[in-house]
Amino acid sequence: MSDSNLDKVRSALACAVDAIGGQPREGQIEMAEAVANALSDRHHLLVQAGTGTGKSLAYLVPALVHGKKVLVATATLALQRQLVERDLPRIKGALEKELKRELSFAVYKGVGNYLCLQKMNGGGQDPDGEVLMDIGVLEKDAKRLRAWAETPGVSGDRDDAPDVDRRVWYANSVSGRECIGKDECAFGSQCFAANAKAKAQTADVVVTNHTLLAIEIVDSHPILPERDAVILDEAHEFMDRTTQAVTEELTVGRVERAAKMAKKHMPGKAADAFQKAADLFADALTDYASDVRNDPTKAGRLPDLPSQLEAPIRKVKDAAKAVVELINADSEVINPDAMAERARVKGATSEVAQTATKMLKPSVHQVMWFEPTFSTLYLAPLSVSAVLRKNLLNQTPVIATSATLSVGKSFNSIAESIGFLVGKDFEDDEFEKGEIDPANLQMLDVGSPFDFANQGMLYLPRDIPEPGRDGPSKEALEELAELIDAAGGRTLALFSSWRGVEMADEYLRKVLKELPIAIITQKRGDSVGSLVEKFAADQTSILLGTISLWQGVDVPGPACTLVAIDRIPFPRPDEPVMSARAAEADAAGGSGFMQVSLPRAALLLAQGTGRLIRSIEDRGVVAILDSRITTKRYGSTLLNSMPPFWRTSDGAVIRESLSRLHKTYLEQGK
Repeated sequence: MSDSNLDKVRSALACAVDAIGGQPREGQIEMAEAVANALSDRHHLLVQAGTGTGKSLAYLVPALVHGKKVLVATATLALQRQLVERDLPRIKGALEKELKRELSFAVYKGVGNYLCLQKMNGGGQDPDGEVLMDIGVLEKDAKRLRAWAETPGVSGDRDDAPDVDRRVWYANSVSGRECIGKDECAFGSQCFAANAKAKAQTADVVVTNHTLLAIEIVDSHPILPERDAVILDEAHEFMDRTTQAVTEELTVGRVERAAKMAKKHMPGKAADAFQKAADLFADALTDYASDVRNDPTKAGRLPDLPSQLEAPIRKVKDAAKAVVELINADSEVINPDAMAERARVKGATSEVAQTATKMLKPSVHQVMWFEPTFSTLYLAPLSVSAVLRKNLLNQTPVIATSATLSVGKSFNSIAESIGFLVGKDFEDDEFEKGEIDPANLQMLDVGSPFDFANQGMLYLPRDIPEPGRDGPSKEALEELAELIDAAGGRTLALFSSWRGVEMADEYLRKVLKELPIAIITQKRGDSVGSLVEKFAADQTSILLGTISLWQGVDVPGPACTLVAIDRIPFPRPDEPVMSARAAEADAAGGSGFMQVSLPRAALLLAQGTGRLIRSIEDRGVVAILDSRITTKRYGSTLLNSMPPFWRTSDGAVIRESLSRLHKTYLEQGK
């Protein structure tokens, strides 16, 4: 990129930083220049930007200066909202003056995130809507949602809608496969999803989510607007989000819903056969789930489809295909409502047929497992790097960024998982004109403006027993209680299992009951956002939680001066996809532990420890209550993946520091 263009980016960044009342940061400037070069020269970029860098402006500003369409994909709703509700609106006016042109941005989500006016107003009662008739308490929610939908100017977006029961939402929305399309729909001109997409088509920057981008890449079917480049924020999660997006699921509920839709909208022999197949499948899956619950050795990964499920799933597949063929052969329906109903039946039934087909013939590159709690069969790819390489990295420059991308100071693990770096099979890849070589990659760590060694301490106690399968040891819980007491609360305690959370809750409520410390404990299904708000509001409270709290929690200031971690977050041995990937690496002559388990644990541990220092004023302690980090050889890789805190194994020093910090905050009235 020419010096004049880089000057333009630096000047625009300074203008944007000034617009938000910020200060220039070296790492942010370095990252912005690297992003500008990648966009201009059309190469890929992996950039690790520690907490406090201001990485969103470091990629948004070069993207807007670039002047071509750029797609930004995030893993979390919180970051998506930050970009479209805070960052972009705050810098737009200042950058328009600086660049002397109008700038535009938009957010785009999957069809199911928007209300479907056709379904809400359709003449025929849909099976999804029948649920609302059966459960009277949901009627109020349904009326509130309808009143909102009829308010002029609303977005139709679920995130802007009144808070209603999820069943009410599903009764008034459709999946992408079930949507008839704007041109065929009677409500096409008013369609919330279509209007959001139209706005996104003309925007300079479009913000979306990892899942929608992943579905488009894997299906090789355009969902999102065309773009000149893709920016992946929270890129450490992209491979997992892609895997989740393309994981097939087969449940009794999904099959029965499709069968009911078929029977309601196209009664006849084909629909009757589908209903019968659905009933047989329900009985078979219920019996199998009962077997698994009685014999835990049958749980987890399945080498093949269980024999007792094969015939019922084959019948479901054949019956569903027959319904789809019947719909395809019938071209006489011209009523828009009837056409929309048929589209929903076809979408739901096609999905069941395709999933059943794949379950009957899984490939060696897939892993199948059964989850007994919700009686669900899953089928997931072992790797997504090849499809990401072919359908994403070959097509446009990709800038992947996160506060945590490196494992032991190396980017190789993340680069391989996304598909930038590959083995010998791809060394002779040939690229057509206009395509990009995924290996044309720059890797960069711009650090963080925080002084971790002076702002934070890393406590590594050596005399706590190694954790077992039964949750935290008595010694670990005692240590945790002493640290919380010293800190006066102000603690985020992260556990690798629900068992750990429950044990800590029970123990701490006993030993801390005389202290003025509120204990907030995460429960299954809790909203992370409301838990974190409650924790931040009560500055001497403690928050106990599991994996969903290890990432994205941003609580600067005195409310969080201690982050305690119960154990190194290695994947559980019974986690199907991770264990299958590790087994594949072992079978290929490598090490599943070093190639799969350790990188996963390192990135999650880096995310967890990153919850402590969120601003230049923050001070505190990260305590890892797992002695393996100091006694095992792999401990150095984990430590090198975390912020460079000052380290000690002396508990007295740590407790004294926490007590002093607590006393200071009390004196300041915090």
